[in-house]
Amino acid sequence: MATVWHLAKRLVTSATAAPLTVLERRQVSEVLLSAEMQLFVRFSVADQRHALVVLRRFDVIAAEAALAEGVAVEVRRAALLHDIGKIEASLGTVVRVAATLLGPRTGRFRAYHEHEARGAALLQAAGSDAVTVALVAGQGDEPWRGLLARADAV
Repeated sequence: MATVWHLAKRLVTSATAAPLTVLERRQVSEVLLSAEMQLFVRFSVADQRHALVVLRRFDVIAAEAALAEGVAVEVRRAALLHDIGKIEASLGTVVRVAATLLGPRTGRFRAYHEHEARGAALLQAAGSDAVTVALVAGQGDEPWRGLLARADAV
């Protein structure tokens, strides 16, 4: 269960999220495959901003762990797309908080809670690499899975 502090931070960061700049969008498009970028642009502004924050945190964490040279682009794609399954739930920030607190009681809440599996399916259909798909599904090899989880703990 998410902490109250985490949920409060989620509300504030979502409400204050700025759209990606032209430079940031270009940086994202340089990492993602074309079909993945088509999915990425379906994210809300807040989700796009969060995805970029997670990628940047991941890059720092990997560098601190002396793994930066060995980070495949497929792993960095997973950092950007780790929440892509949430696009199927179509929930705003406040309703996401409710879904987190109440659990998968409705179809859309269930879709939100199943975002890892749904995201992996979307990426597989888009032709993403197996490494990216597995990490988005919450699977995949260490140390990448653990580093991505740390990067997402914002």
